[in-house]
Amino acid sequence: MWRCSVRSVVWQAKVFSTVQSVNTVKSRSWSSVSGKTWTRPSGFDTGLKTFNSLSKQKESLILTREGVATWYSCGPTVYDHAHLGHACSYVRFDILQRILSKVFGITVIHAMVITDIDDKIIKRSWEENVSPTIISRKYEDEFKRDMLSLKVIPPAVYLRVTENVHHIVAFIERIIQNGHAYATKEGDVYFDIQSIGNRYGKFGGAVDSQGEPGSTNKRDLRDFALWKPSKPQEPYWDSPWGRGRPGWHIECSTIASSVFGSQLDIHSGGIDLAFPHHENEVAQSEAYHQCGQWANYFLHSGHLHLKGSAEKMSKSLKNYVTIKDFLQSYSANEFRMFCLLTKYRSAIDYSDSSMLEARNSLGTISTFIHDAQSYMKGQLQCSSVQEAFLWERLAETKSSVVKALAEDFDTPRAISALMNLVYHGNCQLQPVSKADGAARSPAVFAAMLSYIRDVLDVFGIDLLQSQESDVLSHGGNLDGVVEQLTRFRSEVRAFALTRQAGPTTGSPNKPGLYPERIPLLKACDSLRNELAPLGVLIKDRGTTSTWEITQGKQDQRGQRVQEKEQDTSS
Repeated sequence: MWRCSVRSVVWQAKVFSTVQSVNTVKSRSWSSVSGKTWTRPSGFDTGLKTFNSLSKQKESLILTREGVATWYSCGPTVYDHAHLGHACSYVRFDILQRILSKVFGITVIHAMVITDIDDKIIKRSWEENVSPTIISRKYEDEFKRDMLSLKVIPPAVYLRVTENVHHIVAFIERIIQNGHAYATKEGDVYFDIQSIGNRYGKFGGAVDSQGEPGSTNKRDLRDFALWKPSKPQEPYWDSPWGRGRPGWHIECSTIASSVFGSQLDIHSGGIDLAFPHHENEVAQSEAYHQCGQWANYFLHSGHLHLKGSAEKMSKSLKNYVTIKDFLQSYSANEFRMFCLLTKYRSAIDYSDSSMLEARNSLGTISTFIHDAQSYMKGQLQCSSVQEAFLWERLAETKSSVVKALAEDFDTPRAISALMNLVYHGNCQLQPVSKADGAARSPAVFAAMLSYIRDVLDVFGIDLLQSQESDVLSHGGNLDGVVEQLTRFRSEVRAFALTRQAGPTTGSPNKPGLYPERIPLLKACDSLRNELAPLGVLIKDRGTTSTWEITQGKQDQRGQRVQEKEQDTSS
């Protein structure tokens, strides 16, 4: 009913030459239509459903252009180190964008703003006696490095607020001309909430809002600043209202519109930004474009909490962990798995135990990949594999994963389906000491491994690259050294496991080991146990052995395998 169209774009191009009275008539006509009800957009149905904060329920994801999603996200205010609360939101939305692109073939055009002028940045610059630009550039660069270390795909473009102030001034002027903002004698410009009738309050937070602090000349307490005069020693830009700088919300409306125009498919951010930030963004943008629905979908991620705390992780509460510090203990792959195990809209508890769960999930997958490769190479002897059963499980998993991801990007359900496939694969890889001569089935395991890697790649997890990085960090020759060491140990162990020709005392029917060789067997066990904490996992398979270099930081996998296999040699 009220959509941004080609006609409205043409109208906007003429607005500066249109008399104020005509603008006022049009504004009244636009604002008289209720805008709280979400309108299903016309366009191309992707077949996905996603929870839309505008309608407060799951909706079919319909894009303006076939195969293309325009996506805007609020970036960081760069005055300090980024922490895990930020990382959680950015990684979660990176996963969603990867799913759209790699699973459903949709090209995502993503733009992000960098807030590089703000009260907090100015305060920090005063504390350190440097310019705000030095502060903002320092932490902007650090933020970008942190995102790359977490494997977050950069947006198509980062845009700084300070480089777009001239666009912001023009944007505010248009809103004033459309009758939805006013300037005060102090040099402030406020958005006029009453001018848009009952269109304000799409996200529900406006009901009890007391508004933002500001001039006593505001017409309504809820009116918010589009422009504010600069105080002494603060950065400023010239404007029709005097020297000043932009308000908080106007930057996103202006920059998103400068990239995507009058229609946006998807807008994302943390749930704490829904009100007032996104509420005010929508009000400004629809007042500027004179359209009923500027952004068709708002996706909000849940907060990250320290386990046992009801409050979100934030700098103001000083309860945060920086991304750099986190990566000293855990890997980017582990953090991604941590995010995948909870729906992106849900709050998520961060603790060592929750990170251990993510680490163990990756460890289970990595171990299966290694064991399946050993089977394919003929190094792991198993009983007859139920090949048809595994092909069926693989087909079921493929279907389940796509269905889960098409239903509001349900990554926990997709991961559960993947882990179930790994479980069935492991059940078929039970080692035996002697092959029974049955036909082998390496092809089905190759297909399973290929699919598992493809799914992990969709989520931004690359176990192979991680293992290669670990090897390179140890000088590049670790694989060869471990291979030779394991081969030598296997030969010693096979010699020690050789049984005597006849029965021994206490065992009338079964030949026993040579007593003088038992110390060799114990030495082999000791070597295996001592290498596990160092990241080299040796598994004894009857009379043969396989090995793998465990991923990243030391964990409990080696200890568990060590305990499980403690008595297999004797």
